[in-house]
Amino acid sequence: MVKSNLNYKMPENQNLVTRAKEIIAKIIYITIATASKDGSPWNSPVYAAYDERYNFFWTSSPEARHSKNIAANPNVAIVIYDTNDPEGTGEGVYIEAQASELNDEQEITEALKFFYGRKNKETRPASTFLGNSPRRLYKAVPEKVWMNTYQKIHGQGIDGKIEINLL
Repeated sequence: MVKSNLNYKMPENQNLVTRAKEIIAKIIYITIATASKDGSPWNSPVYAAYDERYNFFWTSSPEARHSKNIAANPNVAIVIYDTNDPEGTGEGVYIEAQASELNDEQEITEALKFFYGRKNKETRPASTFLGNSPRRLYKAVPEKVWMNTYQKIHGQGIDGKIEINLL
């Protein structure tokens, strides 16, 4: 970080954790960045829910490009932000995670409680996401999480990131 001519007081880490949790609770769509085995990138916005450990769950076709990428390369990046925030005021949560398709019936059953619970809808059976079903349930387990910050250096606005711990 540049130390000269800073016109910004960094927020306390706990304030960033609180804001991150508020953003995650408010925003129902996350953007997942995946890469194929050869490194070709792809972004996908998906409706997602999360559990008490901030593992994220979404449903997709196993034929979707991001699903195929996850099958070949489980490393993903997630960003959660409010696209309605005015310019220069946006806050976002940035996550590095390991993603996978869920295949265990019990694990799917548990994850669906969060997925459909967020929608306040009745949970579907795990079998809806197994076998010949055209949809699967996916899970991303965070490894690192950041919040963005803003500072002015020599009169110029600079976006930065501070690593946080959600748990």
